[in-house]
Amino acid sequence: MADKVVHWEVTGKDGKKLQQFYSQLFGWNVKADNEMNYGIVEPDEAGLGGGIGQTPQGDGHVTFYVGVDDPQAYLDKAEGLGGKTVMPVTEIPNMVTFALFADPEGHMVGVVKN
Repeated sequence: MADKVVHWEVTGKDGKKLQQFYSQLFGWNVKADNEMNYGIVEPDEAGLGGGIGQTPQGDGHVTFYVGVDDPQAYLDKAEGLGGKTVMPVTEIPNMVTFALFADPEGHMVGVVKN
């Protein structure tokens, strides 16, 4: 079976403004009551769970995340196919382990450990 998209993310300079925009546009309940002020959108709200927040660099992007068993192996494979690692494997304790790469045209894609 192929790996599946498990999460999406929209980030930019003003996370709160983006959260309000998508909440008002699509009627999503965006929950940002966490220490990172990262807005969580549950799957029943958007069809597939995702998040909306502020990026530390200020550069906005839309990213999808694919669930995989070994994020590092997928970073290596992406690089072998002409991609580039953007963020090495990173663990947020008790939450998630993920990494980001850019495809050959620069589109950012995430891999998250199942």
